[in-house]
Amino acid sequence: MSPERNGLDRLVSKGARVAAWIIFLAMAISVIEVLLRYVFNSPTSWVHESVVFLVAVSFALGGPAALARNSHIRVKVLYDNVGPRLRHWMDRFNDLVILAFCLTMSYAAFHMFWRASHNPMGDWQLERSGTSWNPPIPGLIKGVILFALVLMTVQALLHFIQSLRARPEETH
Repeated sequence: MSPERNGLDRLVSKGARVAAWIIFLAMAISVIEVLLRYVFNSPTSWVHESVVFLVAVSFALGGPAALARNSHIRVKVLYDNVGPRLRHWMDRFNDLVILAFCLTMSYAAFHMFWRASHNPMGDWQLERSGTSWNPPIPGLIKGVILFALVLMTVQALLHFIQSLRARPEETH
């Protein structure tokens, strides 16, 4: 049986398989930098920030992927030792807590992204790193975090609705 509970979960899982290649890209960029720096004595100014951005994106997208695959961390001591009816109520409670957490974190991420994407006058201006390369990576990362949390909120809402509709013997 597939751990994905709905169509959105299946779509997120497929996207996660593609996004997993981001780590490989970050590693490849790092290897190229090592060669440029130590073999050709030609270091770059963009590699460190690019790799940090790629790893941050993969980390942020890991949340929706884990939620889609129902592979988040949980303590199963109680869950495994109760009957299907109590397990069903525990699933509902878990889905409700995840939904509340995702809503709260999405709210915080929205404010974090707003401050990183607008200057004090209210005009669109992504926060920049302040380095010699000075890319808008901090603002972009905060946007990815907001996207991931909103996606997780939608997933959690769908999971909660499914757990409300399910009968005790249908719990995951």
